[in-house]
Amino acid sequence: MEVKSRHHLRSDEIGELTATIEDALGVVVDGDTYERVDLVGTEFDLVLVDGDPSIFLVDGDPVLTVRGANAYPPERRVVTVDAGAVQFVSDGADVMRPGIVEADDDIGVGDLVVIVEETHGKALAIGRALEPGSEMVGDSGKVVESVHHVGDDLYEFSV
Repeated sequence: MEVKSRHHLRSDEIGELTATIEDALGVVVDGDTYERVDLVGTEFDLVLVDGDPSIFLVDGDPVLTVRGANAYPPERRVVTVDAGAVQFVSDGADVMRPGIVEADDDIGVGDLVVIVEETHGKALAIGRALEPGSEMVGDSGKVVESVHHVGDDLYEFSV
């Protein structure tokens, strides 16, 4: 991934960004420096928190990266998958109902969600909900579209 431009965020931009993340995921992202990185040829941009790629913007909506979600574990919009789904989700597969053991009831269709594994609660991927959280556990069907996962270019990004 090629960097197009980088600039530090103003305090009002930081406040808006962190408030949006806190409202959506129930977690406070606390850092000393926030730097926006505009990337060439991607559908998202990145925000470095203290130099780490912790937040990215998908269609203008800020959400934690997988690394960010492991540094600042979210309390809301979390989808938990069983051990059998871990390899598939980590490889970028969309999340299917049979692999889900729990989902936040407050998840709405279109929400960006954090997908975690049930054993240690580590984030594996970020996705967009295709169904409400209350209807995610079940027998068949795709319920979360993968947007970013462990091992993809965004996960491997460094400055």
